[in-house]
Amino acid sequence: MTLEREIRDLWARHEAGDLSADTATAGDADSLDAFLDALEAGEIRAAEKRDGDWEAVEWVKRGVLLNFALRETERREYGDVAYHDVLPLRDTADLLERGTRNTPDGTTLRRGSHLGDDCIVMSPAFVNVGAYVGDGTLVDSCDTVGSCAQIGADVKLGANTLIGGVLEPVEDAPVVVEDGVSLGAGCRVTSGFVVGENSVVGENTLLTPRIPVYDLVEEEILYGELPPERRAFTRFVESSVGDHDLFDGGAYKPAVVAMDLEAETLDATQREEVLRS
Repeated sequence: MTLEREIRDLWARHEAGDLSADTATAGDADSLDAFLDALEAGEIRAAEKRDGDWEAVEWVKRGVLLNFALRETERREYGDVAYHDVLPLRDTADLLERGTRNTPDGTTLRRGSHLGDDCIVMSPAFVNVGAYVGDGTLVDSCDTVGSCAQIGADVKLGANTLIGGVLEPVEDAPVVVEDGVSLGAGCRVTSGFVVGENSVVGENTLLTPRIPVYDLVEEEILYGELPPERRAFTRFVESSVGDHDLFDGGAYKPAVVAMDLEAETLDATQREEVLRS
């Protein structure tokens, strides 16, 4: 039986009420462990690009959910610290041979997370189960990469950046940051937003489907995506309640402005590559 069929079978039994953490067998646990191994190896992913659009791989997201539904919380240890979770931390023995490095005292790589070759993960940072981090990507200090988030190759996540997780509903695609993107410090990307490849996003920018992206290149308003090769930053536009008596001087709401990726912006981003060596 293939891994996908095993997960689908476990899910059907769980949904029918025939399988729980109390009744799961050693064979069921082996299937869950094999699933997490495949996630860590990058052999399976929670989302994939089909015909130009990112879509959730539902059976993979169900496999992540099953790892919580069919496991008990256990006491675990990390160094001299005891903690309690259903999943252990990720084994990092494979990182050295692939040129990936992570710093101690606060770097948390949860079981089932994938880190590509030549990555850097600075402490304190957290990479959750099901997350995919591509080759050559920098996850800086105080960053969070949420469950099932998909981060491309050669991406720079500035310090204190939040990449949200989208685990449920399983049919919803997670946050995607495509290859070559640079996110400034303090950015937030949530709710399945897609950041197009080679874009440069200014610090403290919030990217979420609820906030419009004013694309000045194609002269259109977008929701839930930033096109490739854009320079984006936050601006405030007049709100529909701007003339309300409660607001002295008008009310404004946040928006994202996207422009051409200027040569100067790209050069400045490339100069930061020295930090990766």
